[in-house]
Amino acid sequence: MEFCPKCGKRLEFRHGRLVCPKCGYSKKASVVRKRSVCTPPQNDQIVIVDREITPLPTLSVKCPKCGFNKAYVWQVQTRSADEASTQFFRCVRCGYTWREYS
Repeated sequence: MEFCPKCGKRLEFRHGRLVCPKCGYSKKASVVRKRSVCTPPQNDQIVIVDREITPLPTLSVKCPKCGFNKAYVWQVQTRSADEASTQFFRCVRCGYTWREYS
């Protein structure tokens, strides 16, 4: 990134030259960098995760709907950053979801 020596504006690359959009100063660009796109190798394999694997941590807490004593737990910042996060629970047995404000 270079700046115009006359007005201080950032120079833009145009047709092999660096040009000031404000005052029109231009000079030949010394180094031209090309953008490259990364493509993944063709031999990548798809991994299928078994549904039996628990995606979230579990906690011993009573479900208000079915009374089962095990639930998945996670936290989300639902209010402003200076307030406590909200804790969500999902019953392992019936799938009922509820929350607790900390």
